[in-house]
Amino acid sequence: MVKAIRVHETGGPEVMRWEDVELGNPGKGEARIRHTAVGLNFIDIYFRSGLYPAPAGLPFTPGNEGAGTVVAVGEGVTHVAPGDRVAYVGPLGSYAEERLIPADRLVKIPEGVDDKTAAGMMLKGMTARYLLRKTYKVTSDTTLLFHAAAGGVGLIAGQWAAKLGATVIGTVGSEEKAELAKANGYTHVINYRTENFVERVREITGGKLCDVVYDSVGKDTYPGSLDCLRPLGMWVSFGQSSGPITDFNLGLLGPKGSLFATRPTLFTYIASRADLEETANDLFDVVRSGDVEIAVNQEYRLADAVKAHEDLQGRKTTGTTVLVP
Repeated sequence: MVKAIRVHETGGPEVMRWEDVELGNPGKGEARIRHTAVGLNFIDIYFRSGLYPAPAGLPFTPGNEGAGTVVAVGEGVTHVAPGDRVAYVGPLGSYAEERLIPADRLVKIPEGVDDKTAAGMMLKGMTARYLLRKTYKVTSDTTLLFHAAAGGVGLIAGQWAAKLGATVIGTVGSEEKAELAKANGYTHVINYRTENFVERVREITGGKLCDVVYDSVGKDTYPGSLDCLRPLGMWVSFGQSSGPITDFNLGLLGPKGSLFATRPTLFTYIASRADLEETANDLFDVVRSGDVEIAVNQEYRLADAVKAHEDLQGRKTTGTTVLVP
């Protein structure tokens, strides 16, 4: 028996329970891993609340990323072995002391990266990587707007985009978060609680606006995000922390400048083993080089996941948060 967080009905943080679960031996193509740290992400709230349905239904164990040590492997597994330090993103089930997982989703953690850093950066770091290097290829000529700049993805993306030479504009909800964003690559930071972010983007850019807007907020930043884009710009909606956009009007894209809009997810970008390895290796490289620092700003016991979710939803956290079994 091992301990895990289980969700028997969707709802608020209180639906998560710390329970004993049976865990068998790994089957063909699987590995059993013992977690040393688990990442906390806003997508965990989407699954817990029922906004995103759990693929296998109820009950389920939440959590999409983690790091730990391989305990055992099943038939046909050759690229990892017992004793290896590994990290992963998806599938659901990381809020547990141990778990079974398809071994082809695991990547080895290189020397120079500790387990807590790895656990807290896989989903957020690889998200930043595909946003900046694949969805819209950011260069030194790019001017971009990144909402939730002091969040986990935002702090990584700010540093990474700055290293690429881009002009990086971010939005935050407090002066404290503004200072944090400025320390993590953002050229300009807008406090959306005291400033109109569309007007400020116009001022900052001298009316030229942005090439791309990265938007994980959703309802509260739409359609303002579209008004921050220059003609032929791209709106990248990759989350909805303030709630889903229920009235998206495709017809707006034309008169606002023949804009592009996309709703990407990380799991599409790392679906193949080759893409997973390429993405993870790029992330490990920028972290080990020091170009991107992963700041684990909060740490909770895994058994206290309810409190962690309350703080995350209450916007009381910044950067990366990990849960420790």
